[in-house]
Amino acid sequence: MSAAHVIGLIADTHGLLRPDVHTALAGVELILHAGDVGGDNILHELELIAPVRAVYGNTDPPGHPPLTDAIDMEIGGLRVHVSHGHEVGAPTADKLLARYDADVIIYGHTHRQLIVHAADRWVVNPGAAGPRRFELVPSVARMRVEDGQLSIELVELAY
Repeated sequence: MSAAHVIGLIADTHGLLRPDVHTALAGVELILHAGDVGGDNILHELELIAPVRAVYGNTDPPGHPPLTDAIDMEIGGLRVHVSHGHEVGAPTADKLLARYDADVIIYGHTHRQLIVHAADRWVVNPGAAGPRRFELVPSVARMRVEDGQLSIELVELAY
């Protein structure tokens, strides 16, 4: 039996990190930010919780390290891809599954929570953690990988 990996997923902070993100992501070993970060201060505060890897969103300045276009990595035997989603136009699960061959595709951009499991692959949008828009409840997600199995828990944030 392999060790469980618990990863925090966050997107669309747009310069606002709600205080309850610290509680929602407590104990994770890594945080993956799917873009529209809104400044280095967001990454620095997230690093108080766990190491952070982040991608550019359409509102982030290009060429600004440590943000990258995409993250491709393996977690617990699963191939994980992180990008903002805007690179496919209006992102949908079908478009992302067609573009990327990872086992788990994590994205942001739409601000809408989404978990799709199709043909042993996953598409996950943790929702928007930053300023409330479009009457959507702010949220993050906790991704658990153990023995090659994935589970996702969406965590709503106070607004």
